[in-house]
Amino acid sequence: MIKIMLVDDHPIVRSGIVKVLSEDPNMSVVAEAQSAKQAMEKLDEITPDVVVLDITLPDESGLRVLEKIRLKYPKLPVLMLSMHPEEQYALMALKLGASGYLTKKSLPEELINAIRKVVSRGRYITESLAEKLADGVDATNAEKLPHEALAAREFQVMLMMASGSAPKEIAAQLCVSVKTINTYRNNILTKMSFSSNADIIKYAVKYNLLAQDE
Repeated sequence: MIKIMLVDDHPIVRSGIVKVLSEDPNMSVVAEAQSAKQAMEKLDEITPDVVVLDITLPDESGLRVLEKIRLKYPKLPVLMLSMHPEEQYALMALKLGASGYLTKKSLPEELINAIRKVVSRGRYITESLAEKLADGVDATNAEKLPHEALAAREFQVMLMMASGSAPKEIAAQLCVSVKTINTYRNNILTKMSFSSNADIIKYAVKYNLLAQDE
């Protein structure tokens, strides 16, 4: 029996996913969480075989939750399931240690197959994402979005800055010094050819990088 923990802030979405997974006799949702805080608390109480994690959470980005899970439970597979298109978050989620990435538009059987794959210690990548990865390697003239040049932690800091968090707040959340955050900021501005935080905010809004409820 595959034990699943589901993390999503929408009760209706969770209910729908539970219904889909209940159709497989070898899968069971043993815990549900609607926030980052609740997710980490429940992981201290239970031992699931896999976490199905949304990016849009009310208290903290699912990407940050992913980082915390990787640090505290390095062998626990995490499958990201988000409303956001692959081109926005998939590559970054994989860099941060996700075992796979699916959008909520995926077919039910694809979710079941993805869970089976990551639980068996594999990595689940959709055909469309595999094509994007191949294009990124093979197409020398293919245009990439500026944020794709950022390291995983730089991207995380960029999202937090775009959300309006001050360097001191970001440093506290990531358990690093303000000086380190300022270094990340300078790297972000340089790599993306920006001159200020306002440019970061405009960019994040333009490309819908800030996890927001629909």
